[in-house]
Amino acid sequence: MLLWTGNLIFLLSVPISTMNPLVAIFGFVVQTLLYTGLFITAHDAMHSSVYRRNRRINDLIGRIAVTLYALFSYRRLVTKHARHHKYPASPEDPDYHDGEHSGFLAWYTRFMLNYIRIPQILGMAVVFNLLLHLVGVNVWNIVLFWVSPALLSTVQLFYFGTFLPHREPDGGYTNRHRAETNAYPVFLSFLTCYHFGYHWEHHEFPGVSWWRLPAKRREVSDTTYAE
Repeated sequence: MLLWTGNLIFLLSVPISTMNPLVAIFGFVVQTLLYTGLFITAHDAMHSSVYRRNRRINDLIGRIAVTLYALFSYRRLVTKHARHHKYPASPEDPDYHDGEHSGFLAWYTRFMLNYIRIPQILGMAVVFNLLLHLVGVNVWNIVLFWVSPALLSTVQLFYFGTFLPHREPDGGYTNRHRAETNAYPVFLSFLTCYHFGYHWEHHEFPGVSWWRLPAKRREVSDTTYAE
């Protein structure tokens, strides 16, 4: 959260017209990855694995993370995510497609509409205008470094953390979590989605924090996936 805040302040404070293009590109990529990290932090909080000693502190961190991310309701996310784990890749799963339109774009659209609410959109519009008119941030800086990384990170989270792991294989689902793992090397797994692509492991061990998923993956054998 500190990295996200510091990087965003820097990117918004330097007019895009005077910014080195390489710095702008690198800052955009880093900010997108940090946005994804905000949501992964909130996701771990939903499983009470951010601060296990105190549930209130754990949930407070989760609320701050999703608020910074895009003014999401933490309570609403907790409720829906619990259903996702209870009924994975089924009609009762709020993250699943409608049973007919399983392509990426249609599924992503349904996924986003299931979580975005009008008060949230209005709140983001207020923040946008405060940055533009009160703080005096250049509109292109806001679009490129505040709006765009957030939107791109939703695509990243959905593609690597929902679409790839939960789409139905050609031979049908083979385990009770109805999930597969993106078998990427550890560093690439981190870059794609903070190891959230190790998705079978996450469903089997939901209390394991994101940075411990590679170690958990090494602990389990390949034959476990079919159980």
